[in-house]
Amino acid sequence: MHQFDEIYRLAADRHGGPIELEGKLSKPTPIDELAAMPDDRWLSTITKTVFQAGFNWKVIEAKWEGFETAFDGFDIGRCAFMDDEKFDALLQDTRIVRNGTKIAAVRDNAAFLLELRAEGGVGQILGGWPSQDYVGLLEMLAKRGSRLGGASAQYAMRFAGRDSFILSRDVTARLVAEGVVDKPATSKKAMVAVQAAFNIWMEQSGRSLTEISRVLAMSL
Repeated sequence: MHQFDEIYRLAADRHGGPIELEGKLSKPTPIDELAAMPDDRWLSTITKTVFQAGFNWKVIEAKWEGFETAFDGFDIGRCAFMDDEKFDALLQDTRIVRNGTKIAAVRDNAAFLLELRAEGGVGQILGGWPSQDYVGLLEMLAKRGSRLGGASAQYAMRFAGRDSFILSRDVTARLVAEGVVDKPATSKKAMVAVQAAFNIWMEQSGRSLTEISRVLAMSL
């Protein structure tokens, strides 16, 4: 496995040099800001990711103002206790994408976030989960959340601003080239190996998962 500096040089060579590369790297939101982020914004971000999965992202983005209105600003109490009348009304609401399974996921994820609120706070738990155990966070989201397996949780955490990696095609290709995995990481063993590699690169570089993930993607 290459040192991070070597991978960084590959990415810089492909993107016009270090200054150009740095301009394309995003950094995670500070933990204190994530902890203070309102619960409804976490549910909004999670919901957008769930609806985007397997669908045209531009369509979801264009309708998003309607989603915000239809789901009461993603107030987690209202969404968690959505009754059948509200659910049926949403199935007929043209302001949103009328997918019953994903509408139900909004209710389920709101209930999940209410649990996190009682356990110490949504932002504190999701935003403050150690980056060195990011795969543990993904595992928790897959088990306790709704439709948050695979890449959905990865994108939700990235869009929320927390430190994260996304196992995109390019990132996976670099991980394969580095001998970390031999195919897309879907098993727990493979995810542990991915986390271990990212932890080494974090120690070598002092950079975040988010930055490292982007550098890996741009190294190809």
